[in-house]
Amino acid sequence: MAKVFQFFRESRAELKKVVWPTRADVISSIKVVIISTVIIAIILGLLDLGFSSLFRIVMR
Repeated sequence: MAKVFQFFRESRAELKKVVWPTRADVISSIKVVIISTVIIAIILGLLDLGFSSLFRIVMR
């Protein structure tokens, strides 16, 4: 049981060392994720459209 308490004490000590991001950093990161997700979705959508059209042409 002592090891469990030691684990939690050490975990708490480590969490005090963590440098948490600022609100501005988090918002900036979220913007990057959203923009990159939209760009990838557009690229994949265009590729899907192109391959679908090519498949229809080949199957005629």
